[in-house]
Amino acid sequence: MLSDHENTDSDENDADAEIEAEVEIEIDDPAGDPRPILRRARAKTIAMKRLTKEELRIGALLYPERSYWRPSTRAECGNVSRPCPYVSCKYHLYIDVNPTTGSIKINFPDLEVWELSHSCALDVANQGGITLEEVGEILNLTRERIRQVEVRGLMKLRDAGGEDMLSYLSSCE
Repeated sequence: MLSDHENTDSDENDADAEIEAEVEIEIDDPAGDPRPILRRARAKTIAMKRLTKEELRIGALLYPERSYWRPSTRAECGNVSRPCPYVSCKYHLYIDVNPTTGSIKINFPDLEVWELSHSCALDVANQGGITLEEVGEILNLTRERIRQVEVRGLMKLRDAGGEDMLSYLSSCE
């Protein structure tokens, strides 16, 4: 990346300044020590139906469909280096693909795949109990949104006849 004095594109300077401003905002906590507010860039969605034919053609040329080895079970996945390079895996935290619309949601638009501290949802689940804030930071969501997802998942589990599982989960807490 070019330094600020070498960069002549004003749009890039504005974007860089906006990202830096989000990270450098400070407030005083009750103890009197300033602490930075770390705000991640909001997730971005690419809607496939809004792309032009030319953009789709260029994408197909840049990323042709190839067959390559990737893990198919959790046992094979456990030996893969971290952060996980298999972004197309449904458990990868970098992108989400909506199966009905084909839209792609980039969860961390300000980071590259190899810069993620956690790249696999299964690895996060293996950590055991962590707070809603920690999960929210890992998934680039708010604590409240994580709580909503948890409640919805528990309702789906109960509706599917998982009373035994729910009683087990509540006994584990």
